[in-house]
Amino acid sequence: MSRIIPCPHCGQMNRHADGREAAKARCASCKAPLFDGKPVTLTAENFDRQVKSPDLPVLVDFWASWCGPCKAMAPVFERTAAAYADRLRFAKVDTDAEQALAARYQIRSIPTLVLLRGGQEVARVSGALPEGELRRWIAAHGIA
Repeated sequence: MSRIIPCPHCGQMNRHADGREAAKARCASCKAPLFDGKPVTLTAENFDRQVKSPDLPVLVDFWASWCGPCKAMAPVFERTAAAYADRLRFAKVDTDAEQALAARYQIRSIPTLVLLRGGQEVARVSGALPEGELRRWIAAHGIA
C-alpha cells in the first residue's frame, strides 16, 4: 500500500510506499526530501495543495512575527515537527502576510493550531503549548 504525499518544497504529489524508509523518500520532481522534519511555510498559493492530501494530516500554526507567545511556541513547534516527520506535516501561516487564510479559518487569536485531515479541520487549540502538552494534544487526535 502507498500514500500520496505533497512535496513540502515544490508541491508535487508523490507516491510513497508504506514500509519504505521515510528518511530516504525524495520528491520525483525536485528531488528534495519528502520528510525533512521542518515546518512548511504556507501561503495562499500552496496551502490547499499541502493540506488536502488524504494520507498525511497537517498541523498548521497560525502565528505573527510580533506575537510573544508565537515566538515562544516556535522552537517547541520545530522540535515536535522533527519527531513526527513522516506521520504529520507541520506548517506555519503568517497571519499578517496571509490575512485571507486567517479569515478563512476564522483565526481570532494567535498562536492557533489547526489540525487538518484531507483538507478538513479536525481540531484546533489556541495559545502557546509546552512540548509535552502539544504531543498529548496530537496523540488525543489519533496520531501516535
